[in-house]
Amino acid sequence: MWRLFALLLPVIRLYLAGLKVLLYQLLHSAFTLPVLPSKSGRVAIVTGGARGMGYETSRHLASLGMHVVIAGNEEDEGLVAVKKIQEQTGQRKVEFMYLDLASLKSVRQFVQRFKARGLPLHVLVNNAGVMLVPERKTEDGFELHFGLNYLGHFLLTNLLLDTLRSSGRSGQCSRIVTISSATHYGGRLNLDDLQRRSCYSSHGAYAQSKLALVLFTYHLQDRLCAQGDPVTANAVDPGMVDTDLYENLCSPAQLAKRPVAKLLFRTPAEGASTAIYAAAASELEGVGGLYLYNGRKTESSVTSYDEQLQGRLWKQSCALVGLQKA
Repeated sequence: MWRLFALLLPVIRLYLAGLKVLLYQLLHSAFTLPVLPSKSGRVAIVTGGARGMGYETSRHLASLGMHVVIAGNEEDEGLVAVKKIQEQTGQRKVEFMYLDLASLKSVRQFVQRFKARGLPLHVLVNNAGVMLVPERKTEDGFELHFGLNYLGHFLLTNLLLDTLRSSGRSGQCSRIVTISSATHYGGRLNLDDLQRRSCYSSHGAYAQSKLALVLFTYHLQDRLCAQGDPVTANAVDPGMVDTDLYENLCSPAQLAKRPVAKLLFRTPAEGASTAIYAAAASELEGVGGLYLYNGRKTESSVTSYDEQLQGRLWKQSCALVGLQKA
């Protein structure tokens, strides 16, 4: 009985969070991007930038004149996206680089290849993710949601921090934009069972990974501020967006989702708008530690503001990915 309850509770929390988002989207129009300034000469990395919201983010940043690096684990898809963005924007500085966030080795190799080119880095968009995947592990033995959605981005961000620091300056800070989700409100983080071995739930695992990203963003911003670094970190909630992320829903949920998605879900371009805003808007210059939803600062979950939990998660994450500095 306890096991059944432990399995059902994350499902209930996730779908309640989803219903609240759908109600909001029914009553409020999608955020409309303002005219953004040219970003010619600046460089951005967008993980998962070949499809869905990642593609729209990559396309828009390229249209502002940025040199955009699409980081992903599907080369053919990535190259198609590069060509399409180049044709749509007329910008040639769009490229694909291979990155598998489910492999710490691949993350380190990606960073080595990027740094070897001597490029600056002004924007890092941590966008890639998986949702409601049946129980699987990464090649390093981590639960897939936690390993790919969170730990991969944790390591990637930390390994790129020196480049972000050296590329930013007062009045033109580098920016880290991390995509979370409203499901983080229902997330629970058990530091003694981050791999969810005691009772696996794909719903709980996904919500935990999105909560971890918010905790990470806030603690990262505190560290950046304490060191006086010209880098900001913000978390973004895109709302409920009609993308391939929902392909792992059970069959009844898939059937229910189709008509609802047409009426209430945001398009990928609408879902990407707040991430683009966080990456490029002048009014967010030098501003970090925000949770942004529909273009506005929003309160995240009570748990996400727990500074002790933030610090403990950071320290444990460093140990898991093999970073020396905790």
